Amino acid sequence: MDYCIEPVSESVKVVNPEYRRLDSQIRSSQGKLNRLLARFATLTLDAPIEPDKVEPFLQKKTICQEEIEAFQVQIKTLKEKRKQTPHYLKVKDLPEEEQFQQLSTKSKHFIDTIKMIAYRAETAMANLLRETLSRPDEVRSLLRAIYSSEADLIPDHEQGTLTVKLHHLANRSYDVAIQKLCDELNSTETKFPRTNLRMIFKLGSK
Repeated sequence: MDYCIEPVSESVKVVNPEYRRLDSQIRSSQGKLNRLLARFATLTLDAPIEPDKVEPFLQKKTICQEEIEAFQVQIKTLKEKRKQTPHYLKVKDLPEEEQFQQLSTKSKHFIDTIKMIAYRAETAMANLLRETLSRPDEVRSLLRAIYSSEADLIPDHEQGTLTVKLHHLANRSYDVAIQKLCDELNSTETKFPRTNLRMIFKLGSK
């Protein structure tokens, strides 16, 4: 599912590939121009004013100035071309070599569905525990602590049960709330997936 692809709606607008290329060329040329301008500004004649010193200096300045002017002309031309190029195109108007497909959204929808089921289940448990905690705002933190703590799994095929023995948390004041949660979960008589083992939740050595 993660590797499936699907067509993109023809009415969707995307950045024109030609506009993107022109914009990239402009930014690249502008960067080179800025470096040339910085180098031009650092060219100073510190040596004595003599022909063998001045001529090489003037040659460097001339070459740098010509390069600057060439980049300025190039950038101006690219900007004019970009101005005449549509920024966005509909997918159906893209050149054939620029046509593309997108990754399937089925996987994302599937994962989102799992997340929503998990969120609703957690919310139901949170509402159950709020009455047993002095600070209701700690409910989500307590549930996360339960999820991340270790537990012993004890299957009993003769009795048809799977005991989930939760360990005590560092905060002993949570025991009452955890026991209430265990009682409520046990009342549902839920069976472990793909087995006939009824799940029994216990706290500590009880």
